[in-house]
Parts: sequence; structure tokens; C-alpha cells
Amino acid sequence: MITPEFLAIWLAWTLAGASPGPATLGIASTAMARGRRAGLGFALGILAGSASWGIAAALGVSALMLANAWVFEIIRYAGASYLLWLAFKALKRVLQPSEQGALSRPYQGSFTRLFTKGALVHLTNPKAIIGWGSIYAIAAPAEASVATLFGYFGLLFSASICVFLGYAVLFSSPQAVRLYRGLSRWFDLLFAGFFGVASFKILSARL
Repeated sequence: MITPEFLAIWLAWTLAGASPGPATLGIASTAMARGRRAGLGFALGILAGSASWGIAAALGVSALMLANAWVFEIIRYAGASYLLWLAFKALKRVLQPSEQGALSRPYQGSFTRLFTKGALVHLTNPKAIIGWGSIYAIAAPAEASVATLFGYFGLLFSASICVFLGYAVLFSSPQAVRLYRGLSRWFDLLFAGFFGVASFKILSARL
């Protein structure tokens, strides 16, 4: 079931994916230095890694819900606290000078190697599965089935596809990089606001 709260989380998830980080900056720098095809190869690898963690988190949360309802409630609160921490980090980037807008070094190699490197960026990042697990625990009702969780996965992953592949296409242009640097603080501000509201709703709700 898609609720207004989930739509807010979906938008915040999209903004979070678009904010500066290893994945987005890696795609941008690779697309600029090596061209659109290389950027797409790296972006597809990022998506493969993200999908792996997303599916693993969906299965894990589902198993916990079936086994112990009280464990699921703990996950909900832990996830809300984690999102609140991410919101504070985003606000810190807004209020303080940061190097987040600087591009990382471009990745090198064939299309296949770039895909592999992109997948490893997400597979070796523990924050990826924490992020997926937090979203499931907050967005899904306690009685959510496996089908519901995978429905949420599809909706959230669709946003990731748009962001990461969009970066590969958009950042083939140096002008786009300058525009992104100018707007990165606004991304962080929106990211902090939406995740802060989502976290507050969960922490203050009766489960």
C-alpha cells in the first residue's frame, strides 16, 4: 500500500541518491573523462550492487517480521534513528564548507571492468544495506508480506535507476557538473528535511 508517508520517503530516497557520494561522483567523473558509454557501464554496476543489497534486505526484514514482531519494532526505531543521523549529516554539509562537490578520480577499464568496479563500490559499502533495511522497516507496515516488500523495492529501485543512469547521461557535459556543484547544498537541505520528518514520525508513533 502506497501511503503519503511512503511517497515522502520515496522522494527523500531519490534526493539522497542524487546527493554527492562515492556512487554519484564516480559516475559523474567517469562519464566526463571517458564518455557516456563508460559512465553507463559504471552506473549499471552501481545499480547491480544496490539491487543485491535491496533484495537481501527485503528478505531479511520479511524473515524477522515472520519470526519476531518485537524484533521488527526494534528495527523500525533503529532505522528511524539512522535516518535522523543522516539528516544531521546533511545539515552539517549545508552549514559548513565542504569538499563534497569536488569530483572523484574517474574509473578506468573496459565496459565490463567498469561494471564490476561499480558493483563493488556498493557491495563493499555497509551503509547500502543499512539504508535499504531502514527504509523497509520504516515504510512497511508490520504485517507486510514478501510481495509488499518487493513492491517497495521496485518503487525505490526505479528512483535509483533514474538517478544513476541520469548522471551518466547528464554528466557527459562539463556544464552539468558546474550546475550540480551549485545545487548540491539544496539537495542536502531537502534530503535532511524529508528524512528528518520521516524519522520523527516513526520515533513518535505508537507501534
